[in-house]
Amino acid sequence: MSEFVRICDASDLPKEGHVKEITAPNGRPLCVARLQGEVTAMDNECPHNGGPLGEGMIEEGRVICPWHGWAFDRHTGVAEHNSAAVVEVIEVKVEGDAVFARV
Repeated sequence: MSEFVRICDASDLPKEGHVKEITAPNGRPLCVARLQGEVTAMDNECPHNGGPLGEGMIEEGRVICPWHGWAFDRHTGVAEHNSAAVVEVIEVKVEGDAVFARV
């Protein structure tokens, strides 16, 4: 089973209401989102055409792929228009000034 690893400082998190690509120490790119003070993370690659979700935006609480507008639930990873299209959601926690993800 994967373990929590430090992925960044809390000061490196995206601004409220935004997403950001953050690379885990193992080289895995993550899409990290911050909304209403909650930090969530998911795989950075859109299953549609490989778009970088961390370069997208948050709209109505969903992460939007910048390439073709696919929308994903931040908590389940399920695409709004196609429940078969799913992005892996990564468990994340903030402790003090450090952010950890289970990768």
